[in-house]
Amino acid sequence: MLELRLVQGSLLKKVLEAIKDLVTDANFDCSATGFSLQAMDSSHVALVALLLRSEGFEHYRCDRNISMGMNLNNMSKMLKCAGNDDIITIKGDDGSDTVTFMFESPNQDKISDFEMKLMDIDSEHLGIPEAEYHAIVKMPSSEFGRICKDLSSIGDTVVISVSKEGVKFSTRGDIGSANIVCRQNKTVDKPEGATIIEMNEPVSLTFALRYLNSFTKATTLSESVTISLSSELPVVVEYKIADMGYIRFYLAPKIEDEEEDMKS
Repeated sequence: MLELRLVQGSLLKKVLEAIKDLVTDANFDCSATGFSLQAMDSSHVALVALLLRSEGFEHYRCDRNISMGMNLNNMSKMLKCAGNDDIITIKGDDGSDTVTFMFESPNQDKISDFEMKLMDIDSEHLGIPEAEYHAIVKMPSSEFGRICKDLSSIGDTVVISVSKEGVKFSTRGDIGSANIVCRQNKTVDKPEGATIIEMNEPVSLTFALRYLNSFTKATTLSESVTISLSSELPVVVEYKIADMGYIRFYLAPKIEDEEEDMKS
């Protein structure tokens, strides 16, 4: 038996909006500690990891570990039927091939329930190793989103370089090139608006902008984003979800040699 009740139902709607274009079908794993998902995108270039801790739910019951295969587009369609202020309850029975979403309006005068078919999805659980990162940048998520959007109108890839000066985003394309530098800035009124850079050693890596732009759909979940970089490792772009969890996107860097080969 599974029953999860989330007062801030809009959080779940935003989570789905953030990941449904990247991942089509995925298994939601439910255990005593939380509701989680780990899935690769269809081209196996990016990975998304989601965690909603059990203590963030108003009511959380999960009698045994259960994995529910869902089509994220269909799930998103169901959640769109919930009002932004609705309380959302997810219910599932052991051995059932459906999951039920219940939406309650804040004053309890309207209750809807939607039943969705589950899918059998083969997915290997990928162990994500804990790593020490060369540089960690924390910045306003709206600013990161704006930079990725602006640069993608000029080029396809972005070089993210972290040095003592700050973090630099560079791109070049047929029409020209662009560089945007964000310097460390801690003295803002709101901590969410700060740009904080922790650097053990300088790092410079190239990434595909279309993936980063897809990750920035999670901007609505959090006012700040943390970008962890290390040469040879995928970048981690993390958005905190209120005080109950996170969405982390992992993206492998592009290797410069490949690009040189393409040009020659």
